[in-house]
Amino acid sequence: MIVEATNYFARNGNTSEVLEQRRRATAIRVSLGLDAGRILVKVDGDGPNVRWECAFASQEEYEADRAARKASEDFEASRKKMLTLVDRFERHIYRQDDGLLP
Repeated sequence: MIVEATNYFARNGNTSEVLEQRRRATAIRVSLGLDAGRILVKVDGDGPNVRWECAFASQEEYEADRAARKASEDFEASRKKMLTLVDRFERHIYRQDDGLLP
């Protein structure tokens, strides 16, 4: 399993605009037939104001998802708009550890 996590650090603490833009990007994902993933909003502590996560069954599924986003003019425009709203953006890709505990 592959998990993509994106972190959004809102410019001037404007979490509401970043959240609305992430919701728009998620709606575009759904219109493309992609999984919506999930949006998380910081309640307490350090870290990003908004985080989006989505799990993929395989590396191939993840690559197909990325290709669909890249091919979408609407998603690319949404991505560019988001970059005007944040001081920092991070993308992290994880794989599930299937090791067993002793």
